[in-house]
Amino acid sequence: MTRVMLLVLCLSLVTSLARSAEFRRLPIDVYVDKMKGGWAGQMIGVSYGAPTEFKACGKIYEDPIAWSPDRVDNSLNQDDVYVELSFLDAIERYGLDITYEQMGKAFAETQFNLWHANKVGRENCRNGIMPPESGSPKYNDHYADIDFQIESDLFGLINPGMPVSSNQLCGRFGRIMNSGDGLYGGMFMAAMYTEAFFEKDPLKIVRVGLRAIPPQSVYAKTIRDVIRWRLLYPHDWRKTWAKIQEKYAAHPSGKCSTDPNGFNIDASLNGAYVVVGLLYGEGDLGKTLEISTRCGQDSDCNPANAGGVLCTALGYSAIPEEYKGGIPAISDKNFAFVPYSFNTIIPACEKLARENIKRAGGREENGVFLIPVQRPVPPSTD
Repeated sequence: MTRVMLLVLCLSLVTSLARSAEFRRLPIDVYVDKMKGGWAGQMIGVSYGAPTEFKACGKIYEDPIAWSPDRVDNSLNQDDVYVELSFLDAIERYGLDITYEQMGKAFAETQFNLWHANKVGRENCRNGIMPPESGSPKYNDHYADIDFQIESDLFGLINPGMPVSSNQLCGRFGRIMNSGDGLYGGMFMAAMYTEAFFEKDPLKIVRVGLRAIPPQSVYAKTIRDVIRWRLLYPHDWRKTWAKIQEKYAAHPSGKCSTDPNGFNIDASLNGAYVVVGLLYGEGDLGKTLEISTRCGQDSDCNPANAGGVLCTALGYSAIPEEYKGGIPAISDKNFAFVPYSFNTIIPACEKLARENIKRAGGREENGVFLIPVQRPVPPSTD
């Protein structure tokens, strides 16, 4: 009898542990603080790098980088933010099951300034070429550019700990303007955000992002090389930058990778600079922003991604005042072209996160999100 009772007790314990292992626990107030940090990090990062944008193409930016907290108001007019907020608006209008047709029409109706893959994708939608064709190589010769990468942050911020769910949304919205490496870059960034709700080690965060994209893609190969070079040159990001430049700067994956003046906004190259900032920044926001900016090329977008991921891991409350101090003064001002301010983004994203967690099989208990464990699953190669 004693043995039977002991066996039953052991089985109950194993079952209980298995059930608890199926979920990751995230207090809702912690989620909100980290999601708020993610938005703040993007705003800070894009404003920090804005004066340097495209001033160092194929070279390291060596000039001083000025910063004061009030400079964050630059983010109110940046495509890094207003484009993804148009996605948020479309989801709020049509729901998480939004169709390609609805996405395309919503994007076609926007009036903000766009460039490269975004611009061609919108022109396609306006001409009746809807996603996924609008972002395909057949109709968009900028398909491998950086565009979706700089506006996919949203999909990680509303899917804490859920890289499968973020990939599903990225796989739909990203095809408005990109495909191939241009799409994978967005998936990579969003997956890093999902992990940043639970992890602070930049390398571990990067590895989760890497597992969310096809391992044979140029993008994945580039990021794996950056990780390898970081281990080879642990204290010298400039050596890693030089290796990236030597191997990948002239990779002809898209329209803007072979400019004779060194201009290059391929997603994979600029994604490498984001990762250089995260790995060599070692969790320090100032170092992360400076390094990702000094790597050059699209040097406002790259610190925006790096800053967003890192500040999600930190949480808004832990962002140093010297960086976030200017946000309260602009927190009720709408970003250009969209009906959102910093203060209205937060509840909108919290609402969608609740819905995504529930859809994925999670729930809320006593002020805590119980989030189902999701292991990254890369899409098939385009």
